[in-house]
Amino acid sequence: MIAVVTTRVQGRLVRLVRLVDGEGGSATVEFAMTMPAVILVVAIVVASLGVTSQSVRLADAAAVAARQTARGDRGSVGATLARLAPGASVSDSVGADLVCVDLRQEVRVGPLGEVTLTSRSCAPTAGR
Repeated sequence: MIAVVTTRVQGRLVRLVRLVDGEGGSATVEFAMTMPAVILVVAIVVASLGVTSQSVRLADAAAVAARQTARGDRGSVGATLARLAPGASVSDSVGADLVCVDLRQEVRVGPLGEVTLTSRSCAPTAGR
């Protein structure tokens, strides 16, 4: 009776060692371990594209605001910035023949936090 039990236990141990020692399921484990990294990289790329888009919008808004200020239309700059770059802070400097507008905006970069974007644009005052 003891010999039969010992043989059964040995058979089970041999099958267990073959299961543990085999390569079955290794592709699944590798996939499961790399998938979070792939998802993180995709999320960072998408967030970077969003920040790039915001940067271009901020540059365009600065150019429009500089042209409006140079034409003497300072009253409409606030409405234009609210439409083109909501939440951006503005500062301008008026020289003898140039008007420069600086815009600053905080942008969220997905899981990485926030980035401060800045843009500066100047326009000639057209002989004023």
